[in-house]
Amino acid sequence: MLLFCSVCGTSLSVEEGSASLEFKCQGCGYTLPISKPVTSRVYPRLKDLDEVLGGPSAWENAQVTEERCPRCSHNKAYFMQLQTRSADEPMTIFYRCQNSKCAHRWKE
Repeated sequence: MLLFCSVCGTSLSVEEGSASLEFKCQGCGYTLPISKPVTSRVYPRLKDLDEVLGGPSAWENAQVTEERCPRCSHNKAYFMQLQTRSADEPMTIFYRCQNSKCAHRWKE
């Protein structure tokens, strides 16, 4: 959590005051006593796998292979290879079931 000085607008820093911790402005000297625990949590929104792979249109040019879907056992799937790690690591293969009712995605 980032607080700003109500007098000059500079960000406040935490410092030890006379009795306890306080927020203090380095610009004008304004202080704000800390009377209770201060916490803040930010949970970033995780990207959907399709976003990471280039959006829904990325599968339009994908090749077809005879890979069995682990969910519905359909015997064909689309696949793409992407370099997701460093260059000396093998490429990751992403699959999507060709059965439109299933469309399960997995990787190898």
